[in-house]
Amino acid sequence: MKLIDRTVKEFSRLLASEEPAPGGGSTAALQGVLGASLISMVASLTIGRKKYSDNDALMKDIIKRAEDLRKTMLGIIDRDTDAYNQVSKVFSMPKNTDDEIADRNDAMQTALKTCTLVPFETMHCAYSTLELAMVMIGKYNTNAASDLGVAVLSLKAAAEGAWMNVLINLDGIRDEIFTAKYTIAGGELIQRIEELADDIHEDILHSLYP
Repeated sequence: MKLIDRTVKEFSRLLASEEPAPGGGSTAALQGVLGASLISMVASLTIGRKKYSDNDALMKDIIKRAEDLRKTMLGIIDRDTDAYNQVSKVFSMPKNTDDEIADRNDAMQTALKTCTLVPFETMHCAYSTLELAMVMIGKYNTNAASDLGVAVLSLKAAAEGAWMNVLINLDGIRDEIFTAKYTIAGGELIQRIEELADDIHEDILHSLYP
């Protein structure tokens, strides 16, 4: 059964078990799913309200884009665990001859690269969803300000969690070009994400203070 088809109770029980997957990568993707879902919710609560009628078309577009991102991150929940399982399978490969050892090492490198690329995609999705949240500032139903705030915090957590998963896998990859590329790109991306999330969060908090 796919992780996304489990109940919240089942997923949390599996997450709390001694099984190494699902783990932080799938959880980071789930945080992104929740953030994107809340973005859609806030936009939906804005549409049809007379006070915000000028923003109906914008909010409908945001819902469509947020839904696409939600579905992508939903798929990543299982893909991240599948990627880790590929690493686990490598440990059962034979290593009795030089050729077998070489094949085993190559398989491990391939698996680790996949384990890097999947959470890196989570980071990109989180950033794209945060951009939608920024567009909403000053245009959304402020009765849902706290919901938008939780969305932003969830997306920031998704990105930061995914970044840690990128880093831990890069540590085992021997391809220096690959490692340099994603270390630099990921570092730049997480900085943009944190700055964007913090700016939105500050604006929302300011709006909530009497």
